[in-house]
Amino acid sequence: MRLFQVISILITLAAVFSWINCRFLRLPPAIGLMLISLLMSLFLLAPIPGTDGFRADAVRMLTEVDFDEALLHGMLSFLLFAGALHVNLQDLANHRWVIVILATVGVVGAWMLAGGGTYLLFGWLGLDIPLVYCLLFGALISPTDPIAVMSILKSAGAPKDLEIQIAGESLFNDGVAVVIFLVLLQVAMGGEDVTVGGVLTFFLHETVGGVIFGLAAGWIASKMLYGVDNYQVEVLITLALAGGSYALAEHLHLSAPIAVVVAGLMLGTKRRSDPSMPADNLENLDAFWDLVDEILNAVLFVIIGLEVLLISLSGEYLVAGLLTIPWVLFARAVSVGFPIGIMRRFRSFSPGTVKILTWGGLRGGVSVAMALSLPEGEVRDQLVAVTYVIVVFSVLVQGLTLSSVVRKTAARAEKELSRTQVAGMRHE
Repeated sequence: MRLFQVISILITLAAVFSWINCRFLRLPPAIGLMLISLLMSLFLLAPIPGTDGFRADAVRMLTEVDFDEALLHGMLSFLLFAGALHVNLQDLANHRWVIVILATVGVVGAWMLAGGGTYLLFGWLGLDIPLVYCLLFGALISPTDPIAVMSILKSAGAPKDLEIQIAGESLFNDGVAVVIFLVLLQVAMGGEDVTVGGVLTFFLHETVGGVIFGLAAGWIASKMLYGVDNYQVEVLITLALAGGSYALAEHLHLSAPIAVVVAGLMLGTKRRSDPSMPADNLENLDAFWDLVDEILNAVLFVIIGLEVLLISLSGEYLVAGLLTIPWVLFARAVSVGFPIGIMRRFRSFSPGTVKILTWGGLRGGVSVAMALSLPEGEVRDQLVAVTYVIVVFSVLVQGLTLSSVVRKTAARAEKELSRTQVAGMRHE
């Protein structure tokens, strides 16, 4: 099957599934597309006469897609850039310490808890998975997926400051998790000379280098756009910034996700403050990247739903995945609750912050892609299956109920505030 055919089929499926969701289900786009794709996959897996040919064609198409390569080294650059472009840098700056701590300390804490806990859990279930692979699993499942989070967060109705914190964390924490993942992957594959000093040097080179590179790339692009009144040129420059900065950062062994996020944040802030950019061009550029974001998100969640055709979801693996869900949520709750508990001494947080951050910490395609990049073998199959179960639960269950959790938390906070005010009046 040729590349053009694969792309055409995926876009067609995304279009048809989007229409079905918009016309009948009316769920948030990411949830609706993934649910419909998953149901279609389960239909193809069922022993129904006449479906063998369709199932074989679908499997062949997905095999040729190479999901981890397509997402981690292609689609992710444009999705992250589109998300960062619409985030106000000043808003992030106002919450910078919360975002930095959640994206670093929070990720490391969740990684250690998730990795260590699943090692004990898998051993209890009789799954022979080495500790280093459990730690790899912890690294790939700990960060919140910026694509899933930002796609669903739009309709969640969370308080503005909490929305900025969740969006900011999700944009940066995957870069930290990827660094941890790459170091552990080197250990798992028998890499030598893995020392604490080497790990710290690697981490600083990837993250700090990614930030500096992103700032430089965003600054250059903003200077190129200054005074330009040509919509086509503006689109081409932003496309080059998104794809080119990501590819070059990877080539320089820097954190490409962090680089493209920083570049998008800088360009977005600069162009909004540029008096020479016509308002129409600004609106058209926003509309273009909104469209790119929607199309790639649609295709991505269709692929995630169809990936079940390639995953070994035996009863044993399914049980392991279901039992891992509460532990991953617990690890998330502790990893955000502990630092926020300390920071409450210095700043205020919205009511129910820990609860919403925990339930809103969605996992998505990035986790599946990292799992699929593990070395071939039985351990990989087990971890891919467990990861897939968690991602499906995260997007369908957490994503579908996130708005409800936000509303109930806000209502409870209002009742407590009213009760406190009434008590105060009685005391007076």
